[in-house]
Amino acid sequence: MIRQAVILAGGLGSRLKGRTAAMPKGFLEIGGRAIVEWSVQKLIAAGIEDIIIGTGHCSEWYDRLAEKYHVVRTVRNGRYADTGSMGTLEVCAPLVDGDFLVLESDLIYDAVGLGVLLNEQHRNVLLASGATDSGDEVYVEADEGGILRNLSKVRGDVGTVAGELVGITRLEKRTLDAMCAYAAEHHADLPKMEYEHAMRFVSAGGAHPIYVRTVEYYAWREIDCEEHLAMAQERVYPRIVENESLLSVRREVLLNPGPASTSDSVKYAQVQADICPRELEFGSLMEWCARELTAFVAPPEEYAAVMFGCSGTGVDEAMVCSVVPDSGRLLVIDNGSYGSRLAKIAAVHRLPFDVFTSSTYEPIDLAELEKAFASKKYTHLACVHHETTTGLLNPIGEICRRAKEHGIVTIVDAVSSYCGIPMNLAELGIDFMASTSNKNIQGMAGIGFVICRRTELEKTKDVPVRNFYLNLYEQHSYFEKTKQTRFTPPVQTFYALRQAIIETKAETVERRAERYTECWKILVEAVKSMGLKMLVKEENQSHLITAILEPENEAYSFESLHDYAKEWAFTIYPGKLGNINTFRIANIGNILPEEMRRFTEKLREYMHSIGQC
Repeated sequence: MIRQAVILAGGLGSRLKGRTAAMPKGFLEIGGRAIVEWSVQKLIAAGIEDIIIGTGHCSEWYDRLAEKYHVVRTVRNGRYADTGSMGTLEVCAPLVDGDFLVLESDLIYDAVGLGVLLNEQHRNVLLASGATDSGDEVYVEADEGGILRNLSKVRGDVGTVAGELVGITRLEKRTLDAMCAYAAEHHADLPKMEYEHAMRFVSAGGAHPIYVRTVEYYAWREIDCEEHLAMAQERVYPRIVENESLLSVRREVLLNPGPASTSDSVKYAQVQADICPRELEFGSLMEWCARELTAFVAPPEEYAAVMFGCSGTGVDEAMVCSVVPDSGRLLVIDNGSYGSRLAKIAAVHRLPFDVFTSSTYEPIDLAELEKAFASKKYTHLACVHHETTTGLLNPIGEICRRAKEHGIVTIVDAVSSYCGIPMNLAELGIDFMASTSNKNIQGMAGIGFVICRRTELEKTKDVPVRNFYLNLYEQHSYFEKTKQTRFTPPVQTFYALRQAIIETKAETVERRAERYTECWKILVEAVKSMGLKMLVKEENQSHLITAILEPENEAYSFESLHDYAKEWAFTIYPGKLGNINTFRIANIGNILPEEMRRFTEKLREYMHSIGQC
């Protein structure tokens, strides 16, 4: 699996004259976006988790880009004015630790080219296209086996043309090392060596053959001058937009509490070559997912993610049945359907437990809860951080802090708050926290995980095994030894989770929470303007899910509202409280503020149609 890319961006771009005097040519805009940012977005969508940009001229522009996209790193070629692109690749080389993609910074290109390279059996692959008639072609020659033998801007220098160099190539680390060794030998006589010159040398020599993959009608353009820029804007960019729109998935905005809407790149990440999940490659993927899931909320050296193929309820059950010993006693906070579910799980497993019942829409009485803790009856506490029933956000830090003061082990359902609200488990006093792949992490449904404090997880070793499949310690210890789950994992769902993690890292949890809050504010303002009421006071809401009281209007029915919203590609969900009639609107997942605005317009239209506003 390719996880790294290097973008060569050290050049002066002098042929573009005034346009690039005070900025790199990678920041030329087409379609309202800088072409290098467009490239970064395509790489992220293709599953690249580490993008290294080799900079030089006006490097601060790329440093700012790295601040925006946290998967981007920059390294500056201090001699950019005196070296060619190979000099920039040399300064990037120490950061490369495996197979990678190398791209030029001044390209616009169809994302299908990345897919072609990533799907190739060959480890070294140069992407070529058919004739472009650009007037600045680099002709590629390959032997009968398709291996790169020569390339040149002079047509007469090459034999049979296999295609034109695009400027996107897949390389092995050892091939990069050979290129760097060759360049080092020629620093004196070829100081301005281009990277393609080094590729030609190592491939033609036979030690590191580079396969040429030609896509005849590929849409791309390198921008070196005004003519290229005009060609890119007028001819190539429209083709790319049209081609990529053909692959986009019909947009359905899920405003239900989960599963949440996902990006097309997460959906497409599931399309992978078949692999046995017992292969080392897949074990490494799962290990990476476990580490990154943990790192969002806790130091991986102190906490570990234990993963199962299951729903959120599955990992809730894994926590409750794996952690509480027969000699202990569990206190369950019930202030909604999911707190009630924790109590039902405890009852099914015949654990010693009591229930602390609280309002489903008002804050927990912490003073009363403190009395329960002070009774010294309880060794463990189970509660929900964000009660998905209503959107009520429980003060989990205060609850767990008080529990820890009494020596109580804390078990938290954070299924619908993890990665939607910034949190630090150690600071909050959380020992075990459950969530899933299909909520705020914005992956597909099918993977549940518990992030466990390692010291507390180790203590569960002697707790009786009450569930053969959903046992935390057994699953964790087996994974630590083998990098495998005990039973067959949902393979394609893990690839989607990997992509979702990459996109979460690129956005950051903090920015994601800001986006969710912006959507929530749009909804709340609209709800108030229509005369509708919310079940939970604004100051106690999570900004993730809003329970709205159904209007006392004979013309209203949830079914008709649901169907009207569905006509416009919005899916909404009814309430779950038996004694209070509500409908719920979630603003989690891959949702944008403009989509929430469109939904509130449709909600207003429906309410107007029944005379509500």
